Amino acid sequence: MDAEAPRDGKLEQALKAAQLYYMQDRTMEAIARELGTSRSSVSRLLSHARETGLVDIRITSPLERGGFLEQRVRERFHVAAHVVPVPSSVSEVDRLERVAMTAARLFAQFVDSNMVVGVAWGSTLTAVSRYLPQKETHGTTIVQLNGAGNTQTTGVDYSSEVLQRFGDAFGAKLQQFPVPAFFDDPATREAMWRERSTRRVLDVQGRMDVALFSLGSPSAEVPSRVYVGGYLDRDDYRSLTEDRVIGDVATVFFRADGTWRDVRLNARATGPDLDRLRRVPRRVCVVAGAHKLASLRAALTAGLVTDVVLDETLAERLVETL
Repeated sequence: MDAEAPRDGKLEQALKAAQLYYMQDRTMEAIARELGTSRSSVSRLLSHARETGLVDIRITSPLERGGFLEQRVRERFHVAAHVVPVPSSVSEVDRLERVAMTAARLFAQFVDSNMVVGVAWGSTLTAVSRYLPQKETHGTTIVQLNGAGNTQTTGVDYSSEVLQRFGDAFGAKLQQFPVPAFFDDPATREAMWRERSTRRVLDVQGRMDVALFSLGSPSAEVPSRVYVGGYLDRDDYRSLTEDRVIGDVATVFFRADGTWRDVRLNARATGPDLDRLRRVPRRVCVVAGAHKLASLRAALTAGLVTDVVLDETLAERLVETL
């Protein structure tokens, strides 16, 4: 019987460090604690794992295809496009998560001290909020773009959780907007907009340096939260159909040609009107899934977006329609 090969202690440690780092997504600090060593030692172990072939990192560059798509979108719509490579075979949930992760890291680059940052709510923004990196700023305010309440809930807990993640990521103070997503009567909205407490929030929104939002679509196979969360009733859907609505930004609805002012439901909505939104210097839209194609094309045509983060399949569909 052959003698057992001598153990290589450093190789074993490098293997364990590599498994923790690459397979379990642990930080170097956490690995150092688990292995009872220093962060610098973990870094050397990971380098040793790569050098000895324990770890084989392969990167398939999306730049050729992704860069072409970004260029076409930029040329047609005059926006900065950020295409996220996602295989067409992945689930819609995974697609959203990958786009959200990229969007979160990109958005952090746009946020700095003494800024007013507008944030909408919804499934996409919830996903983005989970991936925000830490970036300490000073004098920064995160302001909610639209109300979240409906007949079933105030929406405060839901919207607060999303805003809190942004506040924690940037060390910013929060300005909530504790009103319903839609008022029952346009006159109630008009009266509420004259209240000083509401005017204060609207004034903060009016000073936004950057806004972050996604797009909703009433006819999408994967409906947005506003269309499935008890915010709209049967009459509302009939009104949207009659007004030929194709999508919304922060609960403000628009048609395929970008028009929105005479959409009846907008008289009851609490999101910023689209003329006000266009005045925000940077407007970042995050979208995932081909079902958002029609609403994305309309939003781009209407000039609502300056930066768009989207998956590769959606970008391909968009370019095909040019």
